[in-house]
Amino acid sequence: MHYGLIITLLCCLAGVAQGAPISGESTPHKAYLSLIIDDLGQNLPRDRRVLALPGPVTTAIMPDTPHAAEFAREAHRAGKIVILHMPMDPATGPFAWHPELSIEELGKRLDAAFKAVPYASGTNNHMGSRMTAQPEAMAWLMGELQRRHKFFLDSRTSAKTVAAAQAQKIGLASVSRDVFLDDERNEAAITQQLQTAIKLAHKQGSAVMIGHPYPQTLAVLERELPKLKAQGVEWINIKLMISVRSNQAMAGHGKDGKYR
Repeated sequence: MHYGLIITLLCCLAGVAQGAPISGESTPHKAYLSLIIDDLGQNLPRDRRVLALPGPVTTAIMPDTPHAAEFAREAHRAGKIVILHMPMDPATGPFAWHPELSIEELGKRLDAAFKAVPYASGTNNHMGSRMTAQPEAMAWLMGELQRRHKFFLDSRTSAKTVAAAQAQKIGLASVSRDVFLDDERNEAAITQQLQTAIKLAHKQGSAVMIGHPYPQTLAVLERELPKLKAQGVEWINIKLMISVRSNQAMAGHGKDGKYR
């Protein structure tokens, strides 16, 4: 037998022995999912149910709530990632961003909001349909978050958002929401949205979902999240999701990895 052929056969046998994929067999497809719960800080007993969820839920805390600082400390002690849920137009209140405000005033409100929510390692927008469409303000915000070593999660409350695109331009650690769980506040609809997120994770490799601490949402999550592994989905924290996605836009957010 020719020497080269012997070497080839030995290599093939070694591949089989090590469990290498044979022709026509694909490697297992990874499906990652991250969960963020918004609007926290208003009701401690309710919000503590979020901390009891069986995995790395991200806690998005509003700065103008009565328990913002206390709950942020509890979430941090529980090992959960804390982010600032920043009010943006049409949200109102002392921290809210509006298009007519100067950059100086936006900076003051951002600084005060971060002080109100200790341990915040990033931020996402609360509402913000008008504000996230402002290129100048969003460019300034991404630069400021970069300076503060924070990441950004675009809640994508508007189809006109430019927030993630501005983050991508400067390489800020960022990610965008794929699925809202509870626009309809009933368990059947929430369960369906969760399944939509799971299917999307299998299709594109990952899915980022946002929910709220409604009793219906928490009931569904408490029941369904323990089943994720059996459905081939790995629940990861938002920082790891940013690493997995490498700041690239998914198909629903842009084209060829670029936000539009």
